Formats: sequence, structure tokens, C-alpha cells
Amino acid sequence: MPKPKSSSAPSLTTLQPNAAGADIGAREIYVAVPPERSATPVRCFGTFTDQLRALVAWLCECRIDTVAMEATSVYWIPLAELLEEAGIAVCLVNPRHVKNVPGRKTDVQDCQWLQYLHSVGLLRGGFRPPAEVRPIRALWRHRDALVRQSSWQVQHVHKALDQMNVQVHHLIADITGATGTAIVEAILAGQRDPAYLASLRDKRLRADVPTLTRALTGDYRPEHIFCLRQAYEGYQFVRTQIVAVEAEVHRLQAALCPPAEAAEVAAPVDAAPKPGRKARRVGGKNAPGFPVEDLLRRLCGVDLTTIPGLSAPTLQALWSELGSSLAAFPSAKHFASWLSLCPDNRISGGKKLSVATRATANRVAHALRVAAQGVGHAHNEIGEFHRRMRARLGGAAAVTATAHKLARILYACLRSKQPYDATRHDLNSPQRRSKALAKLRAKAQNLGFQLVELQPST
Repeated sequence: MPKPKSSSAPSLTTLQPNAAGADIGAREIYVAVPPERSATPVRCFGTFTDQLRALVAWLCECRIDTVAMEATSVYWIPLAELLEEAGIAVCLVNPRHVKNVPGRKTDVQDCQWLQYLHSVGLLRGGFRPPAEVRPIRALWRHRDALVRQSSWQVQHVHKALDQMNVQVHHLIADITGATGTAIVEAILAGQRDPAYLASLRDKRLRADVPTLTRALTGDYRPEHIFCLRQAYEGYQFVRTQIVAVEAEVHRLQAALCPPAEAAEVAAPVDAAPKPGRKARRVGGKNAPGFPVEDLLRRLCGVDLTTIPGLSAPTLQALWSELGSSLAAFPSAKHFASWLSLCPDNRISGGKKLSVATRATANRVAHALRVAAQGVGHAHNEIGEFHRRMRARLGGAAAVTATAHKLARILYACLRSKQPYDATRHDLNSPQRRSKALAKLRAKAQNLGFQLVELQPST
């Protein structure tokens, strides 16, 4: 084991004497403890489970209370879970904060640098939801991946139909709907008569039978039918998996409710889709198949559906990433900074170099941006704010500003346990009314008219 080099940096006051640092890799993990705790303060361990348990046992022998490690892909998760089981706190660090290692960069120096920074209190741990929320977070992220896979299978269905020159998916908005499913299943069953296939249309479909008949006249070759069959069966399989994941998420979330209320929300979710016509889910086919609003109202202690733009799928995604409490963030500004939804001011010599927001892969920020983009045409105070920002800043900046506003509203609702109050953003406030009247008068004057306000009748 190479001998650690002495550092010429000035020594700081040790705030965490029982701190260790770990450099995480896919095959090796380098761990550093205070030099006085072991004859070999830096050791290398493999990533097999027995080797990770040996690592944890060695840290316990060295009387380590907390370990700092970088959030490297998913390699840190097995070690972090074993450390928490042993009662050792985990300080998950953003690699961006510790990338400047003095001297040559090696795995040994990385873990020593993490141990030193953590011991003197210069590292900030990343946010992690409570332990009971993490299983739901893992399952919901898996569900998101399954939803993306289902869309890929639908694209393969479209490709197979295009190769057969069957243009039905250009006349049907959703090939997985009632009409599209009936036609695809009939084609896979061996039906080739375009008139019969067109007769399977749902009465709500706008395309008429003659147009459908022409679109369903194709070149049905065996290789394209084979691709169509595999894509359709893959889609059905993925949708069945999504339903199973939702049932497990529902079970775990219902178990977190108070005992007196758990039985009311523990209704089972169907493990497989029922044959025949299915009731359309509110919010689309990708909306959760269990009562999300009721569950979140009981878990959070507040009705978050009152916030404009936050639908049931969005709220479920937010809760699975955050939990019911945001006590880890001292203020809404800290929460917005963690989401990278605020300006990242860079000033040097009194000159403002940049104010652009940081690039981030934060799933909460992504969900809020999607919600902000969807609320742009809504007739409420958030929609008006989005349109006002879009006229002033442009489309991309308006989405960021609206997502920031939604984040602050979400923070206030979760911390105060009070529902969203729309009266605080009254559209008919005197200030907004005077601005609207000034714009109307200016527009009327430019057109050669005079705006006259009607007097209320007595």
C-alpha cells in the first residue's frame, strides 16, 4: 500500500474525529480512516458482498461514526445500506464539490482527501429521503423506465405497420386505444380483409370506414407480421409489469399511513389488465392505477392537488423523491438551489460572469419543469405568470421561472401543512386591474377608439 503523502496545507480544527472517506469504484473501494486508528489507515476492498461486510467490520473496529463518499452511479448504494445497518452515518457528497484534489489524482489520495474534508466539516451531505420512502422511490423510478419501454414498443408497432404500408396509425391518434388494439389483434390473428378490419372502428373515431379501408390495404409480408407480433406482445408485457409495480407501490404507501387509516386505502390493485373495454384512467393511460390523491393527502397531511399544474402522476413522482417532509431544507431558497432552479451567480472582480442555472439531472426539477410547461395555457394565476414570464424572458426561461414558483409553493404547503390558497394571487387585484386597463386604453387609442368605462346601474 503506498504511503500517504504529507500535505503542506494548514491544519484546521477537527470537527469529526471519527470520520472516514471512501472512493467508490465498480470493482474496488479505497477507504481512509484517521492515521492513529490503524497501522494501515488506507485499505482497498473489493465490491463483493463479503468484502463489503469486511469493510464495515474494519470501520467498526476503527470506531468510525460517519463515512463520506461520492455519489458515483449506483455503486455506492450497497455499501451505504450496509453502513446504515451497522449504525454508521453516510455523508453522500456531490462529486462537483470535491473534484479539486491537491497533487496527483489517485484513488488513495481521493479517499484521503474525502476523509480530511469530512473531518474538518467542509463537506455537505446530499439530500436523501427517509428510509421508508427509498423503496418506493426505487420502484417508481423503475416504473418510469417501464413507461419509456412501453413507448418504444409502440414505436416498433408503428414501424412494422409502415413497412407493411398499413397507414392506420396516421388516422388513429393512439394505436393502443380501442380501435387500434382491435385492428392489430385482428391482423395478428390472420385477418387481411381491409373492409372487415375497418368495421372494427369505434363509433367515436372521426375517420370514416372508406378512408380506413384504404389505409388498411397493405402488403402483409410474414417478416413484418413477425415484427408486429413481437412489438405488440412486448407492449402488453410491459403494461402488465407497470400494473404489478403500481400494486407494490400502493401496498408500501398504504402501510405508511396511520393504522386507523391504512385499511381504508389498502384496496388491492389488479395485477393484470382485464379483458374487454377498460375504463379510461383520469390523466391518460400512464396515470397511476391507484388512488394517489387520497394516499398523498394522508401521508403529507395536506391536499397538494390544490396546487395548479401538479397532477396525480407528478405528485406521486415528487413524493417518491422527497417524502412527506422538507425539513432538510432550511428555507424555500435552499430547496430551489438544490433543484438548480435559481440563478447560479458567478461574480469575479465585481463583474457578473454568468447567472445561468446549473445543469442538473434532478428528477424533482424535471417533474416541476414538465408541470410548468403544461400549465402554460391554463386559466389560473400560475398560467398567467407563465405567459407573463414568456413574454418577458422567452420560452425556456419562463419554464424555469414557473418551475421555481411551483417549487416554492410546494415547499410552503409541505412545511406549513396548509393547502394552496389561490386568493393570494387574485387575478382581480387592483394592481393587475389597473395594468390591464392601461393596456386596453393604449390599444384602443392606437386603433382610433376611446375606451369608456361603464358606470354601474343604480
